[in-house]
Amino acid sequence: MFHEITEASKGKQIVMFLDYDGTLSPIVENPDRAFMSGKMRRAVRQLAKYFPTAIVTGRCRDKVYDFVKLAELYYAGSHGMDIKGPTKGLKYNQKSKVVNFQPASEFLPLIDKVYKVLVEKTKSTPGARVENNKFCISVHFRCVDEKKWNDLAQKVKEVVNEYPQLNWRQGRMVMEIRPKIEWDKGKALEFLLECLGFADCSNVFPVYIGDDTTDEDAFKILRKREQGFGILVSKFPKKTSASYSLREPDEVMDFLQKLVRWKRDSADTTKSKV
Repeated sequence: MFHEITEASKGKQIVMFLDYDGTLSPIVENPDRAFMSGKMRRAVRQLAKYFPTAIVTGRCRDKVYDFVKLAELYYAGSHGMDIKGPTKGLKYNQKSKVVNFQPASEFLPLIDKVYKVLVEKTKSTPGARVENNKFCISVHFRCVDEKKWNDLAQKVKEVVNEYPQLNWRQGRMVMEIRPKIEWDKGKALEFLLECLGFADCSNVFPVYIGDDTTDEDAFKILRKREQGFGILVSKFPKKTSASYSLREPDEVMDFLQKLVRWKRDSADTTKSKV
């Protein structure tokens, strides 16, 4: 379907939005070991030479930057509640600007407090792992015995129910605790398009690639805007608002490399005509 995507984007500025875990890196048992390959990093670096590129993740922004290590990207951590970048390479649009945006900063003390409570509450569940993502908390249960999943979920819900400012949402083998504000990956996508100077433009073509249920917020925004496409990363058929799918990070890398080659070849063809 690659030709269909490039045909639809002709004459428009492609803007790339990429989830991290399960999209640029494989899903692993220990989230602190979710390293992207050198080959994937080179693919993303090349991508950013031709298209504005943002990483949109549930991870803490600083942590995902340590994984990716590319200063020319935008980074939206904590499901878009911590947005910054880029520190170099602003060349796509004269209206582009450096960003530092944290719409949930008032919740930081509460998040820290609840993180400590959850660590204490879940330590009796073997394999459970609580991660402080600055503006949200992730409770990973990939390594928990399946028979213990409901018990762990109940413990997490009991804690969250004590704090009406927070809500609870399940992702891919993870429970996410976030502030109750009108903000998600879809809102982050729209905010970044505005920062790039494409807020009300008809000549922009956003492409969002992600594997988690939280990425559906961004897929829905693209359908609502009737601009660009969402691409779900999944080995199995799923109900989704995305338009296309790729099976795994290796296929994502192939797609990114193909997109760069297409753009480079298009530029070379234009130069030769001139």
